[in-house]
Amino acid sequence: MPPNSALVYLRPMNALVTGSNRGIGLEFCKQLSQEDGYKITAVCRQSSTELKSLGCQIEENIDVTNPQALQKLSEKLGATQYDLLVLNAGIFLQDEITAISKPEIEKQLLVNAVGPVLCVSALLPHLRKGTKIALITSRMGSIADNNSGGYYGYRMSKAALNAAGVSMAHDLRSKGISVVILHPGYVKTDMTDHRGEITPTQAVT
Repeated sequence: MPPNSALVYLRPMNALVTGSNRGIGLEFCKQLSQEDGYKITAVCRQSSTELKSLGCQIEENIDVTNPQALQKLSEKLGATQYDLLVLNAGIFLQDEITAISKPEIEKQLLVNAVGPVLCVSALLPHLRKGTKIALITSRMGSIADNNSGGYYGYRMSKAALNAAGVSMAHDLRSKGISVVILHPGYVKTDMTDHRGEITPTQAVT
């Protein structure tokens, strides 16, 4: 080692991804696990063979709409601090004005909009200055861009998530925590019956 040189030790980067067992969430785990220095915590209701093959820390049986489950997750994470939070867990149920299902609308609102807010609230002790929070939304949550109608529960839930993301950004700015609201595109996943314009790999990249 040359004289007077200094050793620089870089701490590992920690990322937590919800909805990580398939689709976009799984792809986030794949790509982040390929980055040097990243340690991934994959949160899901039920793991998958693909997720297990990545060697991530997997936290199963986590329902993002259940505050008690999220509190237990927070406690299990101990003193771990995260640099990146990808809140991706979501559901998509088709509906139309002639066949509205109140339970299905409520379920989408709970998972897609309330769930991410509950996650951030429960995981605040694990976020530090410089943490980035990514909310995976959809262009279908845009009011101005709605030119086809339908999909009431999904559109409403993503519009609500967008509103929550803006409030979150204001509330966390003083802590040095950034919030970004991301539309991943029309992605070929199980949620879309593998119809779409791009692959999960393209979307996450």
